[in-house]
Amino acid sequence: MITLQNYINGELIAPVSGAYLSNTNPATGEVFSECPDSDERDVDLAYVAAENAFEQWSNTPAEKRGRIMLKISELLERDLQLFAEAETTDQGKPLWLSKNGEIPRAISNIRFFGTAIEHFSSEAHPMGNHAINYTLRSPIGVVGCISPWNLPLYLFTWKIAPALATGNCVVAKPSEITPYTAYLFSKICIEAGLPPGVLNIVHGLGHKVGSAITSHPSIKAISFTGGTKTGAEIAKVAAPMFKKLSLELGGKNPNIIFADCDFEAMLAETVRSSFLNQGEICLCGSRIFIERSIYDKFKSAFVEKVKTELVVGDPMNPKTKTGAIVSKAHFEKVLSYIELAKQEGGTVLCGGEVVKPDGVCANGWFIAPTIIEGLPYTCRTNQEEIFGPVVTLSPFDTEEEVLKMANSTEYGLAATIWTQDVTKAHRVAQLVKSGIVWINCWLLRDLRTPFGGVKSSGVGREGGLEALRFFTEAKNICVKL
Repeated sequence: MITLQNYINGELIAPVSGAYLSNTNPATGEVFSECPDSDERDVDLAYVAAENAFEQWSNTPAEKRGRIMLKISELLERDLQLFAEAETTDQGKPLWLSKNGEIPRAISNIRFFGTAIEHFSSEAHPMGNHAINYTLRSPIGVVGCISPWNLPLYLFTWKIAPALATGNCVVAKPSEITPYTAYLFSKICIEAGLPPGVLNIVHGLGHKVGSAITSHPSIKAISFTGGTKTGAEIAKVAAPMFKKLSLELGGKNPNIIFADCDFEAMLAETVRSSFLNQGEICLCGSRIFIERSIYDKFKSAFVEKVKTELVVGDPMNPKTKTGAIVSKAHFEKVLSYIELAKQEGGTVLCGGEVVKPDGVCANGWFIAPTIIEGLPYTCRTNQEEIFGPVVTLSPFDTEEEVLKMANSTEYGLAATIWTQDVTKAHRVAQLVKSGIVWINCWLLRDLRTPFGGVKSSGVGREGGLEALRFFTEAKNICVKL
């Protein structure tokens, strides 16, 4: 049994309460570690440590801050296998995905912002020969970063890296469902020589730790990734306190496939964009719209490819393509939506059932990749975020029709468009109500670009200069000449 600890003021310590939460391996259904059941007292300790460290850290030259961050990235790269195995044990994703996707991206996040801060510049606005305005950008102070369970270290570092690079001190909360790699990351920070108090990691439940961070009167900014309902609760508390907010929330993303697409490239990528990480990625294309003239061809080829290629089983097995659902509660939620789809008139073309692998994973939480057709675009299955290995297929005849269906949900995070007609691609991309649009690809990410959604998919943008701006306060200074 592994006992995780909070990371406060440069030390690994037990929660004030002395209480712990059970942390389960979703592939086996067995408890393998204990996670601190922290509360507002631990958050207060973390805040004091961060506040005490802020003056020195904020006045540390950007180059030196960056060097420490690069050291963290080097140590993370050194221990890539350890972190990958920990992430797979904790989250249920296949080991090859942790090793080739999740942990390398976390390394890139730290490295990118550790170097980007040296190139972060401000603006000057001369007023002829009368005066000059220039902008100073200063760190906010102590900020809160709350990350989700689906891409645990990837999204944890995506938040803390720009916060640290800009000179802020951080009180961070990883998901209590997947805390393991954040705990290991604490050890990396100590080894790298990150000054005490600069980063503080408080483990625990959302209604205890997350709420305490959000409502803390001296934590002036909150960066959160997670569900839209939780994001609304955070905004309800934080907005009246005039905190800066960056909220990356849910998605119900359309994948629009036109008849003139590169069919084989589209098919391979659509399998990936539908079911990567068990569909537990906010960017997955869960609603697939296919131009009617190729609908039957696509349906047949897609179902066959999913059935034959997406092996469900032990995430540690290199042949496994689809791992375990992250928790029992989420497993039951996904299954309930499959039943709902049937009640709403949908036909399950493949999947839809629980998978019970042999051996150590016999009691794990596995669901076969599920494809459903025959549902109206307005039904709950097509409107609500499922966040699992479930997609729906719908035919369309015109651009106007598919745009109406694609834009019908409360969400607007990401969209994918497949067509060889460049004019149509640009036209449709502009009309889709989404913060991110991929054309003839999916999840092709440049860390310099703005990331975020519209409507109920969030507030603000992360990534590149957008993140560095979020974690700083702008001050205009006007000098009369």
